[in-house]
Amino acid sequence: MGTLGKAVYTIGFWIRETGQALDRLGSSLQRNHSFREHLSRHRTIMNVFDKAPTVNKDVFIAPGASVIGDVQVGRGSSIWYGCVLRGDVNSIHIGSGTNIQDNSLVHVAKTNLSGKVLPTIIGDNVTVGHSVVLHGCTVGDEAFVGMGATFLDGSYVEKHAMVAAGPLVRQNTRIPCGEVWGGNPAKFLRKLTEEEMAFISQSALNYNNLAKVHVAANNKGFDEIEFEKMLHKKFANRDEEYDSMLGVVRETPPELILPDNVMPSDNKLAKTA
Repeated sequence: MGTLGKAVYTIGFWIRETGQALDRLGSSLQRNHSFREHLSRHRTIMNVFDKAPTVNKDVFIAPGASVIGDVQVGRGSSIWYGCVLRGDVNSIHIGSGTNIQDNSLVHVAKTNLSGKVLPTIIGDNVTVGHSVVLHGCTVGDEAFVGMGATFLDGSYVEKHAMVAAGPLVRQNTRIPCGEVWGGNPAKFLRKLTEEEMAFISQSALNYNNLAKVHVAANNKGFDEIEFEKMLHKKFANRDEEYDSMLGVVRETPPELILPDNVMPSDNKLAKTA
């Protein structure tokens, strides 16, 4: 940040401080010595009854997600923005290296038509796409769940199985290993290829790497964020043709370079589904 930038930043700081001081002075003149601040009551990890989540220290839980009650999340897993994992009337268990993507809902079953009390169990290295509903079901290791799928009580997805985007998996449906299911209600479509089965594992690894980037971004301080905003502004509108005429070569600063191990995780597989 140059001299001019530091001066502008300092002026902004003193304006904000002056405003806060005037607010405190006005409250004092009104004989109101309490300064009320409106804070968000949202808690990312929350107890309910006597049940508390057990989350490995290596787990990424995005701001705005909710992990509530009897929920266990294993090492290297990630719970993305807008997700709700509600283990109030039963338990939720998520293994290692699994990703629950944005706006998905995971809940459990206490009462249903069959009278079964069912937890929700999700294995290791599972990819659960955006806006999925998992209710009182089991998803085996290295399975793939497409966007918008809904799983009802007692449904079971075996290891290396895949559910395409958008289907309804009815109660007590079992999806065997190596098969692709889809439709409403979900039914067998075809067998997975060896390439697709290998990519399911890669998908979980890609999201694990991407979660590390989001962890770093969410842990940045105010100064780091402002510095990166300045870098984006500086490098966003450069004219490559103009630079080439001048013989100027500009390198993107390392702060703006995405790591090589962060790759699109499920676009290719979603097309094959």
